[in-house]
Amino acid sequence: MAALAARPFLALSAARRGLFVWVPVCLSSGIGPWFALAEEPGPPVYAALLLALLAALFGWLRGPEIAQIPAAALALMLGGFLLAGARGHGVAEPVLPFRYYGPVEGRIVGIDRSYSDHLRVTLDRVVLRDVPPHRTPAKVRVALHGEQGYTPPEPGLTVILTGHLAPPEGPALPGGFDFQRFAWFSGLGAVGYTRVPMLVLEPPAEDDWAVAAHRARMRASAAIQARIEGQAGAFAAALMTGDRSGITSATNDSMRASNLFHIISISGLHMGMLAGFVFATMRYGLALVPAIALRLPVKKLAAWVALFAATAYMWLAGPNVATERAYVMAAVMLIAVLVDRRAISLRTLAVSAVILLLREPESLTEPGFQMSFGATAALILAWGPWQAVQGHVPALLRPVAALVVSSLAAGMTTAPIAAAHFNRMAEYGLLANMLAVPVMGTLVMPAGVIAAVLAPLGLAGLPLWVMEIGCLWILWVSDWVAGLDGAVVAVPSPQGGVLALMAAGSLLAVLARGPPRWGGVAVLALSALLWAGSSRPPLLVSSDGALLGLMGPEGRALSHPRGAGYVADSWLEDDGDMALQDQAAARPGFTGPKGAREAVLAGVPIRQLTGKAAPEALPGACTGGALVILAGDAPEGWGAGRVGSGEARNAQPVSQDAPSPALRSQAPDCDLWDRRRLRRTGSLAIWPDPAGGLRIVTAREVSGNRLWNSR
Repeated sequence: MAALAARPFLALSAARRGLFVWVPVCLSSGIGPWFALAEEPGPPVYAALLLALLAALFGWLRGPEIAQIPAAALALMLGGFLLAGARGHGVAEPVLPFRYYGPVEGRIVGIDRSYSDHLRVTLDRVVLRDVPPHRTPAKVRVALHGEQGYTPPEPGLTVILTGHLAPPEGPALPGGFDFQRFAWFSGLGAVGYTRVPMLVLEPPAEDDWAVAAHRARMRASAAIQARIEGQAGAFAAALMTGDRSGITSATNDSMRASNLFHIISISGLHMGMLAGFVFATMRYGLALVPAIALRLPVKKLAAWVALFAATAYMWLAGPNVATERAYVMAAVMLIAVLVDRRAISLRTLAVSAVILLLREPESLTEPGFQMSFGATAALILAWGPWQAVQGHVPALLRPVAALVVSSLAAGMTTAPIAAAHFNRMAEYGLLANMLAVPVMGTLVMPAGVIAAVLAPLGLAGLPLWVMEIGCLWILWVSDWVAGLDGAVVAVPSPQGGVLALMAAGSLLAVLARGPPRWGGVAVLALSALLWAGSSRPPLLVSSDGALLGLMGPEGRALSHPRGAGYVADSWLEDDGDMALQDQAAARPGFTGPKGAREAVLAGVPIRQLTGKAAPEALPGACTGGALVILAGDAPEGWGAGRVGSGEARNAQPVSQDAPSPALRSQAPDCDLWDRRRLRRTGSLAIWPDPAGGLRIVTAREVSGNRLWNSR
């Protein structure tokens, strides 16, 4: 009887010993719901949650022993929610509330490439004509179109250009990737383009350390690309400096199709290889010197040198999220060596996750964070079983078998995450990684480190040549695998909450013991069923009314073969459709001339009006209870009807929100959505309503009146 009575306390004691690995899980369970909310909580909600947090902390520290662990979990979840809210308010910067055309002055702090493969610059210290400082965005991003080349972009340059700017756009479809949220946490208050040459106003300041790091990065990138030509040089520069501006869209597409895109972005793989190479070189090199090996802690000295190398690598590569995440993970593991703890364990991984979540809770929503920690956890968990069986594998085959096991573990973990975010699965990704990653670890990164050490002496030529060979091999593998039949399989996006459910099931399945583990397996199975049963909106409307997409028997038909390319690609990718925009536009679904496209959904006429003559066509289109999409502002006397959340729209007269008597007297027989109305609501997803008519869901309903919603 005494043994039975002691079991709960023994279980509680065991749970305490393994509790820390659940700390980032509990934090994430609070952070995630904040980002999933449709509306920003007000001060009363935050105040109530703060009181609940204090009560949970009291229960954790002073409550009965049996209640302390649940109280700690609740405190962490409440703390995660409040942390996300504090972060959202703490990064607040002005967002441009209107479209702007005119002079744009600012300092270059970032250089990359746009979706259309144009070079683009990010500017801070922004000055806009007739825009007061308190309404001027802290940062703007401008794509360089047209004739350029008079001023090669360089970090630190203060430049002036004539550009078009607009507030960041919301999701391409309700529930899709929210660029407004990304821009909010990146400090971007406007995005746009210029078609005229960019001119220099001032040279870079010599005393700005952040700019100095960026200049050093770009100079190192230019030096690498001067010695290694073509895409191999651009690839090598991206690996060593983080500058990806030289990589073309064709190379990016190839790397995605072969599941090697993770190699381009400096992440845990690169930081781990660099730190591991430096650590191993220093440790075994110093061990060869008896006078040092017998008197000094060689292992800890090697960890210090590797930590310094990783810090220098992060400084050179820049403070982007992926690099910082990789650095924190590497630094925590090296510090574990310094304090005589296991460098690679779930506990050290949990410490890294907690640091990143406390610093940037928004990283939880990013695929890089999810894939990095998922892959690392899978490798750690696979290490124990591999150690148990590796003795039965022939010595010559052991490295290959280890690579297969690690690739399988990481690939099986990251594949669902990548499919959910990018709607693609690389069928031969395992093959590509087995051929490319060993070369990356044995040739490319070591040669890059040696080249960096020898560059001040002018002796970097040979290691850069070795690096070039490795980069050429990786690019060849990428192109070859991407060209195989069936290399890429399109996957539709899961419905909201499926990825979170899958993560919860995975954590229970691998970390829990006893019945909860089988509960995790059941949750995983449920999430897979929900994903497989996800349905796509029958009709989509872009936030400017320029593009419509109607689901048909051959896939989604688009209303136009050109224009709104990013939106078109996003819709097709989310459908799991690999067609190009012009191919989707050729599908049956829309009829009529270019400026007056028509379709039918659930018996309701759908009419889209575009072009300069669109307003004149309104009287003829706004009849018969039609849903009319106008890619422009409705003229005086026309307006938009009231739209309630989730209710059926039966093509009622649009006079309910009319600002003028002219509209109230006209009462046209349609539901009119012009550009002004769409600007307030964002993109639309439209479904047939069982009660008749149509049910319209707006992006604003899904993302709500959040901090980052500038409309």
